[in-house]
Amino acid sequence: MTVLILGSGAREHALAWLFSKSSRVKKIHSAPGNAGMASLGPCHPEVDPNRGGAVVDLARKIGADLVFVGPEAPAAAGTVDALQEAGVPVIGPNRASARLESSKLFSKRFFVAHGIPTAEAVEFDSYDRFEGYIDSRPGKKLVIKKNGLAAGKGVLESSDREELLSFGKNVFRNDSLLVEEFLTGWETSIFALCDGNTYRVLQPTTDHKKAHDGDQGPNTGGMGAICPVPRVDEALAERIERELVAPTFRGLRKDGLAYKGVVYFGVMVTDEGPKMLEYNVRFGDPEAQVLLPLIKTDFGEIAQALSSGTLDKLDITFRDKSALGVVVAAQGYPDQYEKGLPVDPIEPPPEDEAVIFHASTTLSAGAGVENVPRAESRSASTTLSAGAGVKTGGGRCFTVTGFGEDLKAAAEAAYKHIDRVRFPGAWYRKDIGRKFF
Repeated sequence: MTVLILGSGAREHALAWLFSKSSRVKKIHSAPGNAGMASLGPCHPEVDPNRGGAVVDLARKIGADLVFVGPEAPAAAGTVDALQEAGVPVIGPNRASARLESSKLFSKRFFVAHGIPTAEAVEFDSYDRFEGYIDSRPGKKLVIKKNGLAAGKGVLESSDREELLSFGKNVFRNDSLLVEEFLTGWETSIFALCDGNTYRVLQPTTDHKKAHDGDQGPNTGGMGAICPVPRVDEALAERIERELVAPTFRGLRKDGLAYKGVVYFGVMVTDEGPKMLEYNVRFGDPEAQVLLPLIKTDFGEIAQALSSGTLDKLDITFRDKSALGVVVAAQGYPDQYEKGLPVDPIEPPPEDEAVIFHASTTLSAGAGVENVPRAESRSASTTLSAGAGVKTGGGRCFTVTGFGEDLKAAAEAAYKHIDRVRFPGAWYRKDIGRKFF
């Protein structure tokens, strides 16, 4: 089949990479794609994934048998609705279901309505009420969440009055917000695939949101991730599914919000048990870069099962490995950073040791890629040709994912190969996964 992937991040590169291993997939197109994805199939940088009509036209032009929506923005913009109306098979939520991620108020109300454990919260749509609430809780650590999409950076945890008020004032310029109690514990990311009726829970992951070593500094979109998570034992996994996952899918069906795609459960494991932090309606980034490479089942078969509603007939198995991903970022990220930085030619590492995923990279005019013929095994690879003229296009530029018999070995593999990625000002955290060793 021919697959069209929407997006340009490392998550989408990981999706394209995994689809390229499938015996069911003959052609992979990406819109807009990135320099790494270009080595796996045609990219269409002229197509905006948030414009449903343009995506429908492209899907018809290339004869797409399936469209896989990578990021959240196209879903929130209604691209899936347009594809469904045109009769194009698509994996991803429509605009109504995408509110689980695009509106923190909507998801919080969903938690409460369906008895899903979560932090206590208060909604605010005016600064005056918000200021009064903050002043009534002097010195108390609180969590502020911007209602709408914020690329993983719309959250502040603080007990400082001025910091809380300043963050809130910025949010109220164009949005509303939630103020939540601060939960103490540790986080894990749980992903489930769903076909509109049946769901399958994948291996647990955990990302590292803080910019600097020791979980210090500002929040980012994620500086690294691990999979699986040693702390998520069988008992905890069963409890998360029983108390959070199963009630969610019952609620989605009851409310008419069930869809074909991915549901992300942001979970805080507290002394009282697991509690929901948030939903996403797609794979996370950088979690996808460690989760997807560990899926052993043909991903083309998985996609077809999602599309046809036959997930209950498919077993999903995983490689007996651990994966650890380290994000290589541009200098200044997550604040101001420069784009268009030249990247030295990247020599791919052996795929049994590590894989390098691109995020929003571009190719200079006239640059090309060298396609290495795809084999039936996972050792097949594609590489950018020497002097391909790759340039950075965002703040998080690459993810280097290492594999090993355990998490420590996976970390050694990732950091062994991370210096293959070189561009001016490149930096990364040096302690990804260490707290879990």
